[in-house]
Amino acid sequence: MAKKQYVIPVFVPHLGCPNNCVFCNQKSISGETKMITKESLEETIKYYLSNFKDENTYKEVAFFGGSFTGIDIKIQEELLQTAYEYIKTKQIDAIRISTRPDYIDKPILKRLKKYGVKTIELGVQSANDYILARAGRGHKFEDVKKASKLIRRYGFNLGHQMMVGLPESTKLDEINTAKELIKLKPKMMRIYPVLVINNTPLEKEYIKGEYEPLTVNQAVERCKELVYLFNRKKIEIIRIGLQNTDTICNPSSQESQVVAGPFHPAFGQLVEGGIWYDSIVDKIKKFNTKVKEVEIKVNSSDVNNVIGHKKENITKLKELYEVDVVVSTDDTIKPGKSEVTILKTYDDILEEKQKIMK
Repeated sequence: MAKKQYVIPVFVPHLGCPNNCVFCNQKSISGETKMITKESLEETIKYYLSNFKDENTYKEVAFFGGSFTGIDIKIQEELLQTAYEYIKTKQIDAIRISTRPDYIDKPILKRLKKYGVKTIELGVQSANDYILARAGRGHKFEDVKKASKLIRRYGFNLGHQMMVGLPESTKLDEINTAKELIKLKPKMMRIYPVLVINNTPLEKEYIKGEYEPLTVNQAVERCKELVYLFNRKKIEIIRIGLQNTDTICNPSSQESQVVAGPFHPAFGQLVEGGIWYDSIVDKIKKFNTKVKEVEIKVNSSDVNNVIGHKKENITKLKELYEVDVVVSTDDTIKPGKSEVTILKTYDDILEEKQKIMK
């Protein structure tokens, strides 16, 4: 049986990052404003370890935010060494970091390998150099190619992060980005729709009318296209949309740092639910009869996405196609797969009516 995975998140807001990307305010995004220290790192690790109850688990310290490999080497090594002590005592299994593609080279990778880092995620955002420049990224896609190849050559798990809705980026740009990233063979992906965050250059563009963010529906549709592409190549998508926090929340909240854009507390579920909805509709349309009621059997892990956020899929099938849906579970069915069976057709209803009339 596969081990349950636990992540100990450690945020290093804007440490080591030389650029100010138009969309970025790391303090707002991470909810963290304090500098990370050896002591605070130890407190964080101990806190999470004390709350992990399952025994058969894979535990990972993950340094998010900023650009970890751009941090002052002394601070970087102190943080890595602190986390590495927990690997040596077998309290955690590995370390994960996220960084910029232009902050990867052979000496850096040797240092990360020394301290038990197993996964490196690169903030790619786009494969289009013009869009990267427009977003103030400060690197080119060639840097992504070089870093990705080096990371894989040194035996790390490679992760990529990309965005939809960057200034002047189109749906085609984002599909091309996904195709270019697939060529670099990442093991995992994160997909983030661009939100307009308080105190960022993008907020100024938005106020001036120079930038129009995607709607939730637009962002969902774009992300669905990307998910299809990555799924076909069996690249794991580990997150769609920013984590909902005290500051990354509904713009109507006083604490929210989100000014505009496709924010939704369950954005990932909207995308997954939309993919399931398309699949179910496609299967129903293949039946050579007018369907009234169907049963959809799925793995128990897929039930929430099949039903959709706030039962959206069930409601849409009823309103648009006049189909009633019964969802049942069968864990012999592989996750991501389904069996759709007709329970009742409109011909059945007509027959029942005729019997009553007789």
